[in-house]
Amino acid sequence: MQTDIIEELSRIEAAGLKRTLKTVDGPQGPRVIINGREFLLLCSNDYLGLANHTRLKDAAKKAIDEYGVGAGASRLVSGNTAMHEALEDRIKRFKGTAAALVFNSGYSANIGLITALSDRHTEIFSDRLNHASIVDACALSLAKVKRYRSRDVGSLEGLLRKSIARRKLIVTDGVFSMDGTIAPVNDIAGLLDKHNATLIIDDAHATGVLGARGKGTLEEFGVTHPSIIQMGTLGKALGSFGAFVAGTKALIDLLISKSRPFIFTTALPPAICAASIEAINIVEEEPDRRTRLKTNYEYLRAGLEAQGLQTLGSTQIIPVIAGEAEKAVKASERLLEAGVFMQAIRPPTVPAGSSRLRITAMATHTKADLDLAIDAIKDALNG
Repeated sequence: MQTDIIEELSRIEAAGLKRTLKTVDGPQGPRVIINGREFLLLCSNDYLGLANHTRLKDAAKKAIDEYGVGAGASRLVSGNTAMHEALEDRIKRFKGTAAALVFNSGYSANIGLITALSDRHTEIFSDRLNHASIVDACALSLAKVKRYRSRDVGSLEGLLRKSIARRKLIVTDGVFSMDGTIAPVNDIAGLLDKHNATLIIDDAHATGVLGARGKGTLEEFGVTHPSIIQMGTLGKALGSFGAFVAGTKALIDLLISKSRPFIFTTALPPAICAASIEAINIVEEEPDRRTRLKTNYEYLRAGLEAQGLQTLGSTQIIPVIAGEAEKAVKASERLLEAGVFMQAIRPPTVPAGSSRLRITAMATHTKADLDLAIDAIKDALNG
């Protein structure tokens, strides 16, 4: 086995696809320290700048004093606390649903949700650019899986028309993590009654960002429908950790009884739940954070395009297309030399020939930060 591991690693390295870790010292922010040097950070999901917010830290510290550090067990054994239930109550009020359930990550939430709702009489209709956790959840389910062209409602409906499945699940990212585009959930919602389908939205990158009150993709489009299930994360714009599913009480009761990633894992630390509650409070109380974020990502995207660079999307995720993997990697290395930290995204994460620099804007970036980024990215890609 060890020989096989070494050989596979050699093949990965020869293809230029070996991944390595960089160690960040200190908290997330517009600037971070790596190996004793300060870098402008352009690859964090801490979109609203909450990960190091005093109110989140104070809430976590208070909860540690009250509950200790770990939950000690799964929630169905002895790990369920009033703090977990308070967070779920806060999420359901925030998302406007009857109930919610927290998971330890967005990955486990998608696995737990999709597999719990699928059987051999189910067909899943999945956007081709959905997150890896959705792809893996579909593979683990007992359902037949059909993939439709990304954000193409005509492609989706064509597959739905042909389906004779008893249960139909449409699954899409709200904001696509590698393209920064938004799913046309208003048009997809229009198909649900017509085809007796249920829609699952992975709102990981939209929660806290899109919508007048930061509630996500559905609020952005003004969509409500009883057959929509929302998944979201607590570790991106909300600056904490974990994830959730929000929907009907019957759905949540089913997940508690059937979702394996929920049943067979230790519960989130109560302190994380406390910090997440405070994060939602701030999202609702401080809409100017979303305003600053939008101003920043629109300025950054316009500045990059003015330099003749190709960008995708319309959100805080700004991919700049490099083309081949080697070009993207070399550009990211030049950026590090210039004091700018962002990641090159290569196959298999994105299709061959579409390797890119994936930039994420934050509400806490200054105009000077963004101007520095624009010049550095231009030089790195043209170098």
